[in-house]
Amino acid sequence: MSNPDLSRFSINQMTVKQLSLPELVGACRDLGVVNVGLWREPVREHGLEATAKLVRDAGLTVTTLCRGGFLTAIDPDARTAALADNRRAVDEAAALGTDTLVLVSGGLPPGSKDLRAARERIADALAELGPYAEDHGVRLAIEPLHPMYASDRCVVSTLAQALDLAERFPARQVGVTVDTYHIWWDDQAPAQIARAGAGGRIHSFQLADWTTPLPQGVLTGRGQIGDGAIDMREWQGYVKAAGYTAPIEVELFNDVLWSRDGHEVLAETAARFVEHVDR
Repeated sequence: MSNPDLSRFSINQMTVKQLSLPELVGACRDLGVVNVGLWREPVREHGLEATAKLVRDAGLTVTTLCRGGFLTAIDPDARTAALADNRRAVDEAAALGTDTLVLVSGGLPPGSKDLRAARERIADALAELGPYAEDHGVRLAIEPLHPMYASDRCVVSTLAQALDLAERFPARQVGVTVDTYHIWWDDQAPAQIARAGAGGRIHSFQLADWTTPLPQGVLTGRGQIGDGAIDMREWQGYVKAAGYTAPIEVELFNDVLWSRDGHEVLAETAARFVEHVDR
C-alpha cells in the first residue's frame, strides 16, 4: 500500500499542544508531514532562533504563525502596546520563514458596545501594521470568528466583514483566513470565498469540525474533522475554485484530543485529512 499524499496537509501546533516542539517535529518526520502551523507562546518557550533552526533542519514549511491581533483597544497605552506586540509577531513570523501571520481582531473594549467603532480601530491599526509586515515579507490574515466570540475575542464575525477591512489595503499586506469552524453556518461565505480568491486574499485555509452538544468551554469545542456537521469536501471545493492551492491546516482546540497521546492524535488527524478532504 502506497503512503498517503500529505503534501498539502499542515498540522497546526495547537491540535497537538501536548507535544513539545522537538516532539512535534519528530512526529511530523516519522509520518511524512511536511507542513506545520506554529503558535507564538510555545515558540517563545522553546526560543525563536532555536525553533527556526529546528523546523529548518527538519525540512518543515511553517505555513502560518498564530497569532497577532487584539487591536480594538480605546486606551492609548493599550493601543500602543498592541501595535508593538503585533510588530514583534511580524518579526517572529519572518524569522520562522512563514509569510502569513494570522490575526484575531479582538473583542469589545471594557465599557463599549460599539462594534462599528471597534472595527474601525482595527482598520486604523492595519494601516500601520500592513506596510511593516510587507517590509518583512509577511502578510496579515484576518480571521473571522464565529459570532459567539464577538464580545470578547473577535468583532469580525464573517468573511464579508473581514474582506471589507482587508480590501482597504493591498492584498500583499492584508488578506483573510478561511476557517471552516467559524464560517460553515454562513450562507454568504461561499460567495465571499470567491470574492477573496478573486482578490488574491485567501492567505490561509484551516479546518475544524462542528460537533454538538458544544462543551461548556466552547473555545475547546473544535471537533476532529469527520466527526461533525461540516462537509469538508464542499468547503475545500469552494477554496479550490477560488484558486487556493497552498497547504491546508487542521487546527483543533479540543480537550479530549489534548488528553490523548499526541503522536496518536497527529496520525489520526493526518488520516482524517486524507479521508475527508478532496485535494
